[in-house]
This record gives sequence, C-alpha cells and structure tokens, in this order.
Amino acid sequence: MIEVEHVVKVFDGVRAVDDVSFRVCAGETFALLGPNGSGKTTLLKCLMGLLKPNAGRIRVRGIEVGSDPRAALSWMSYLPQRVVFPDGLTVREVLTFYARLRGERSERIERVCHQLRLDLGDLSGRSIGALSSGLLQRVGLAVALLAEVPVLVLDEPTVSLDPEGVQQLRSILAELRGEGRTILFSSHVLSDVEVLADRVAVLVQGKLVALESVEGLRDQWRQNALTRVHLWNPSERFVELAHRHGASEARLLGSSLLFRSKASDRLAILRALEAGGARIETFWTPEPSLEEVYWNHVGKGSAGGTFDRGDRVSEPATAAGRTTSE
Repeated sequence: MIEVEHVVKVFDGVRAVDDVSFRVCAGETFALLGPNGSGKTTLLKCLMGLLKPNAGRIRVRGIEVGSDPRAALSWMSYLPQRVVFPDGLTVREVLTFYARLRGERSERIERVCHQLRLDLGDLSGRSIGALSSGLLQRVGLAVALLAEVPVLVLDEPTVSLDPEGVQQLRSILAELRGEGRTILFSSHVLSDVEVLADRVAVLVQGKLVALESVEGLRDQWRQNALTRVHLWNPSERFVELAHRHGASEARLLGSSLLFRSKASDRLAILRALEAGGARIETFWTPEPSLEEVYWNHVGKGSAGGTFDRGDRVSEPATAAGRTTSE
C-alpha cells in the first residue's frame, strides 16, 4: 500500500531523514515512533507531497508521490501535527468546506462528529479562533476522517486530547482497522503505539533503528532481559560468577543481584550461583514494556546505563520464581 525507499531529506546540511525504507501493507496500522526531532513529521510531509525528498522515492498503491502527487494523494487523508484553520471561520463552515472538497455528503459530517463526540449543536456557530487546543484537535481529526479513503495518515493524533478524547480516538481507529483501512501514524506516546499498532518503526536522529511488530520488539528485548535475584548472602563474587556463566552485565544492588543474559543462559547462571554458595530467596524477570524496548533502541538503556531503568522495577508481592538445588 505504502512504499518508502531510501528516503533522505536534508535541511541546512543536517539529515532530518537519513536513508529510511519500509513498507506499510494494506489494512495494517503502522506507527512511526521516536522522540521529538527524530524525523517523523518530516517523513510524513514527504509522503504527503508537502516536502520533496533529496533522495529516494515514495509510492502509494504503486503511484509515485513525486511523479503524480494528485493521483497518489487521492487515496489518502492527512492530519498534520499542528492543526491550522482560518480563525474567522466557524466549525460548521470548516467541516462543510472540506466535505465538499472531498466530495462527501453533509450526512458524513454528522456521522464523523458523532464518532468524535463533537456536539455540532453547541459548536456549529463557534469560530475556530475561540476553540481550545483540544477542541481544535478534534475538529482536525473530523476533517481527516471525512474522506472515506483507504489510507489515513495521522501526525501525533493524540496531541492536546484529554484522556476521554484519546480513548475515543483509539476506539475509532480500531473500528477503521476492522474495516480494512490502512493507518499510518506518528507518535512519541508509547501507550498509543502499544494499543493501536500492528508494527512499529523506531526513528532516532533521522535513522530507522528498528522495524518490527510490537511483540517482536519485546521478544528481542527478552533475549537480553534483566533478571533480579534476591540473595540472603549478597557478595561481589556472585557478580563474577554471573559474568563467567553467560551474563552480559551484572551488578549488586543492595541484597539483589541484577544481571542481563540470553534466555537460554538464565538457568545455567542461577545454578552456577547456587553451586558457588549463593543463597537465593527469590528471582524474577519482569515482563518488558514497550517503554523499555523503546529506550533501549533510542540508546538511553545501553552503554553502561542499562540498569538505570531496571533498578526501578518494583518487587512483586509474591516471588515469580524460586530455585532449588539439584
């Protein structure tokens, strides 16, 4: 449905998008995840023909955006990161204008506003300039949803929405996904990506550093997951033992030994600790959240700082695991 091939966009000598490639399949919900300045908005603007890439190409349903933008864009609807409408227009005037522009009937306005719980009876005559940022974002979402096209492109769609608005949007996007729509959205909100996305591309400083399903990213993290072992007799010699039997990292934190290892090495490390005299009370490996996976790819969870986030993992009320001597 969407093909991004070796796209590069340069601003003043800086590569805002640096050789990024991926494909979004028909009916898929695909997320661009990254911190501010990672290139998400720039890449979406290239997709929508608002910016011209310095290199690479983008196709929608086989149509190259750079060669035939009108045909490519006819398949898509877009919500920009910053919604802007003329302040002097009313909400009704804005929605009517865009409905006519996309050839939609007025009944479509009513349906979309109902989905977003926009009360046209209350808002119809209000000017855009008098709206709060949250209401303005909802109007922008309504405009994006007016066109019944197969591809929906949303740049930070939950920005400015209150919790109720976020939940409503999630429900709407889940419904659209069920209808077979293709959804490409950007976000730095991890919970949105975790709930909505089938696959996620992680961007850092313009580069694509990961492209995987959410569960696939978690599986990668599990391969070098954190294990926390509570010891009755903590000692630095157990750190050395853990390293010797396969731990990539290990250290003592109070009465706990923390180590990272491949899943296949975890039991051997625990047995080596017991054989070496460690009295293990409990051990557990916390289920990784998307946040941990994300920060690992961004780089704040590596190169000497990997335990910074793991140290804050709360201890469960009951032990998730217990070793026995064999």
